[in-house]
Amino acid sequence: MTRSRIRVLLASAAAMLALSATAVFAVNANASVPTPPSGMSLVFSDDFTGSAGTGLNRSNWLYDIGHGYPGGASNWGTGEIEYMTDSTNNVYQDGRGNLVIKPLRDSAGNWTSGRVETQRTDFAAPTGGKVRIEARIQQPNVSGAAAAGYWPAFWALGAAARPVGATNWPSIGEWDILENINGRDSVFAALHCGTNPGGPCNETTGLTSGERACSGCKTGFHTYAVEYDRSTSPEQMRWYLDGNNYFTLTSNAVDATTWNNATHHGMFVILNVAIGGGFPAAFGGGPTSATQPGVPMLVDYVAVWQSSGGSTTPPPTTTPPPSGTRDAFSRIEAESFNSSAGVTVETCSEGGQDVGYIANGDWLQFNNVNFGTGGVRDFVGRVASGAGNAVSGLVEVRLDSRSNAPIGSFALAGTGGWQTWQSIPANVANVTGTHTVYLTFTSGQPADFVNVNWIQFRR
Repeated sequence: MTRSRIRVLLASAAAMLALSATAVFAVNANASVPTPPSGMSLVFSDDFTGSAGTGLNRSNWLYDIGHGYPGGASNWGTGEIEYMTDSTNNVYQDGRGNLVIKPLRDSAGNWTSGRVETQRTDFAAPTGGKVRIEARIQQPNVSGAAAAGYWPAFWALGAAARPVGATNWPSIGEWDILENINGRDSVFAALHCGTNPGGPCNETTGLTSGERACSGCKTGFHTYAVEYDRSTSPEQMRWYLDGNNYFTLTSNAVDATTWNNATHHGMFVILNVAIGGGFPAAFGGGPTSATQPGVPMLVDYVAVWQSSGGSTTPPPTTTPPPSGTRDAFSRIEAESFNSSAGVTVETCSEGGQDVGYIANGDWLQFNNVNFGTGGVRDFVGRVASGAGNAVSGLVEVRLDSRSNAPIGSFALAGTGGWQTWQSIPANVANVTGTHTVYLTFTSGQPADFVNVNWIQFRR
């Protein structure tokens, strides 16, 4: 539920598909985090055992505040109307082992609610391995006119969304594990990816399960999970309700670049209850004066499990920042930056890693770059771009301050893919001595426009 995603899901109740099997599930209000699935290890969990009325552990969770991310789309990009808070009126532990997210309406008709994210953004399936994200949830127990506009959700976003207010949605991937709207007895799942609108993932709808029956999901707890499996070929994403696999996508559903950009990286987990927006509007709309405030989503636990990858594929080589000086005339690997903004390190098709998801205003910093006394002729950037035809930008080199004028730059449009690499040279002003080098990126569009593998200066 990010950026300019106004969904237009036109499925009707008549099209709702029943699950192939009905699982037996416990209806007690609290259960321990389950033992790991076979071959997997627990990497994160919270079972919300804090005292009644207390907030969340902020070392595990961060609260989203307001009507959108700083620098991101208004109304969270979906048209929802609530103001998200960190108040224990909206988000709290109930003393019985549950997280409560409760939407409220004041006397003036203004809605508040809660939206929380894991601090960690590294929940990922390693090459040849799996990751499973699961929660045990009771949907808000409200229906009919009283439920108009309710939109509870359990989902995950690609790590690269966080530094830029999700302005790179949907390319960085969104995994919707549970969505429900307007108090219907159902659940929706989806993968969002590619470009918006349209694109290979049919945005803003995404690659969706459609509406699936979820009997008793408002009156009792059920488990909702997604498992991303890189041990199969093609890779799979599988969605589960109470342990039943009801929806599966394989990597050949879209082109490899789109799939990899949406999956081959860390994710962070989000829990929220929205009010209003494009998705509820597609099923009758809301909220209205009849919508009942104060009906919570209850979360018993959240858990993330991971399995290790196979031994045949070594992990990508990462170049850390050196402790001393750098030679300007040797390759400087992009991922060896000393500091950065707005970027993500990812696996590179040429081996090792590259720095990707780069857009206007992002930057990389490389300390103690020694140019010697002989001067510099040019620099070369090893770059790739899968940006659309209308998206381009400048790759610039600046010395000692990001506010200094560039000493050189080159323009870049699409190269044919985010892993289709080209070496592009540019003249630079003569430089001697040791400097901090900034690689800065300027574009007239907000979309990502370049990945960088390495740079090198030449005499």
